[in-house]
Amino acid sequence: MLARLPSLAVRLFTLAAFAFVAACDLAVPSVGGNSGQRIDPSAPVQVALLVPGGTGSAEANAIASSLENAARLAIADLNGVEVDLQVYNTARDAGQASQMAAQAVADGAKIILGPLDAASANAVGVAVAPANVNVLAFSNNTAIAGGNVFVLGNTFGNISDRLVRYAATQGMTRFLIAHQEDLAGSVGRDAISTSIRSNGGTVVGVQSYPFSQQGIFARASAIVNAANSGGAQGIFVTDNVAGGLPILATSLNDQGLVPATTPLIGITRWDAAPQAASLPGLQNGLFAMADAGREAAFRSRYEAAYGAAPHPLASIAYDGIAAIGALAATGDSNALTKASLTRSAGFSGAAGAFRLRRDGTNERALAVAQIVDNRVSIVDPAPLSFGRGGS
Repeated sequence: MLARLPSLAVRLFTLAAFAFVAACDLAVPSVGGNSGQRIDPSAPVQVALLVPGGTGSAEANAIASSLENAARLAIADLNGVEVDLQVYNTARDAGQASQMAAQAVADGAKIILGPLDAASANAVGVAVAPANVNVLAFSNNTAIAGGNVFVLGNTFGNISDRLVRYAATQGMTRFLIAHQEDLAGSVGRDAISTSIRSNGGTVVGVQSYPFSQQGIFARASAIVNAANSGGAQGIFVTDNVAGGLPILATSLNDQGLVPATTPLIGITRWDAAPQAASLPGLQNGLFAMADAGREAAFRSRYEAAYGAAPHPLASIAYDGIAAIGALAATGDSNALTKASLTRSAGFSGAAGAFRLRRDGTNERALAVAQIVDNRVSIVDPAPLSFGRGGS
């Protein structure tokens, strides 16, 4: 069967795990209902930036540099607000992250931006909770969210909510879920299921497959049969274009799935590999993405300032500073408390509007994209702001 697959699908497939920053058995710090350090509105805001440098890994150091560059770009964009940014390396180690966070608080930090990894973010939250300091982590793992820890990464739940609600406007309410058998697949499956049910839809079935080419081949027929027998109007998939999605989409198409009537719906960025848009199995499929215009503008400004493209995570660091700056600009000494951080209007970030929720998760304004005639087309633009609602 492998020989019948388009070379593009094979070329895009790797056995690298999806970049989901996760950890298990984490303890969410318990803090007061309106935690956060008071600030002096007349003085620079002291912010600690925890980055994954210090491991000896070129990749980790590049991410660390890009996060710091983006944060400093955001500081330069602030109007009338000064930020005293101090940078600390965590070496992607929870113990070191905890120590650096404690040092940052001792150095006067009023809020912590970062770290990258979920386990490190959890350790940092625990370490600084007694000092009443909030943490804006770069993770997208909602398991660590809550207490004094907020996650800035785009969460699966936020993405699946957006897609389910859009699908409902197109008359789609019955879905099958197909996920790879790894941590990201399981977390994605649960987020999708919650979104479907909470928005009045129906999960007609859940199918999984081993995270390998042969595993996908072996399960493709069962996935198609389950979708057809359950009357699925779409199949939610958790895999990504750098992982198993190209093989999955092609295999399902080979087994008779018709994208025109039962499209795939993805919770990862399919435009991360532009050539994926030419895969027959992804035609008519839906996925969510940030405001492309805002993303491009941020990328252009970053490249102009630093002479290289930003890491994909860099915009999250920009967003953290943007939120801190917007709150400090109010002149309120309680600008960095939970009540202020979770204001319903949210903030304007590098790639669009976003807001933090009291449970430590976030909501990002996303566009819905569809692959039509081998091209990515925006079928529902990202909202420019949030309504009065919020949580």
